[in-house]
Amino acid sequence: MTTCPENEYHDLYETLCAAARLGGSILREHFGKQKDIMYKGRINPVTNVDLQSEKAIIDLIKSRYPDHDIITEESHIELMGSPFRWIIDPLDGTVNYAHDYPFVSVSVALEIDGRLEIGAVFDPVREEFFSARRGHGAQCNGKPISVSKIDSLEKSLLATGFSYDIRENPYNNLAHFSHLIMSVQGIRRDGSAALNLCYSAMGRFDGYWELSISPWDIAAGTLITTEAGGTVTNLRGEPLSIYMNQIVATNGKIHDELVGHIRHVDREQYNMT
Repeated sequence: MTTCPENEYHDLYETLCAAARLGGSILREHFGKQKDIMYKGRINPVTNVDLQSEKAIIDLIKSRYPDHDIITEESHIELMGSPFRWIIDPLDGTVNYAHDYPFVSVSVALEIDGRLEIGAVFDPVREEFFSARRGHGAQCNGKPISVSKIDSLEKSLLATGFSYDIRENPYNNLAHFSHLIMSVQGIRRDGSAALNLCYSAMGRFDGYWELSISPWDIAAGTLITTEAGGTVTNLRGEPLSIYMNQIVATNGKIHDELVGHIRHVDREQYNMT
């Protein structure tokens, strides 16, 4: 197990926060302006701003920690086997951003020996900066945050998302959405997994689930949610790996109930045990 002296840990945290703010400043600078939009898939866009934000974040991290590993959404960087792994989404909510819909974020997390230790999510439109250090709680703009106290799924406001392969993949969350919308107070689908997790961490949402998700979308938000007192698992209620491409995150009080509904749909619609 790799151990970091407190001063080194602090420097890592400061670098991570600086990287998230740097990426966010680029998003804010170009928000509402003409963007170059390309497509990685049929409905999966990437903009020139995604790439600009990503390059700035990577350059900052590499300037200070050249031997650390990095995984990021838009670029493949060969892993070197470092115990330190940075996980970056330079623009979470690219479809929103391309349409000037103001719900976007930058997400940066750091794993040490495979365990999430530090994370930050920055919403440059609302200027809300979420961050967490393992064992030190979670914050928004420097103030502690905590999950909601809602203890009934029926009274809960949830969030979810749909994958870009929704037209091709039958396991596309539509059945789960249709079932759960009849069992909760409301469901929002607003296009940034990182912010959905942060909103769950601060009690704006009571829970969030998604069936097909990437590690850079949820790494920082997962740590922020757990440090705010929430519960994060896979769809079966088992311990989460951010590399499993699925997530359920709640205030803890409605977690078993939400997981139960998800598993009910899996059994009834997809014959999953």
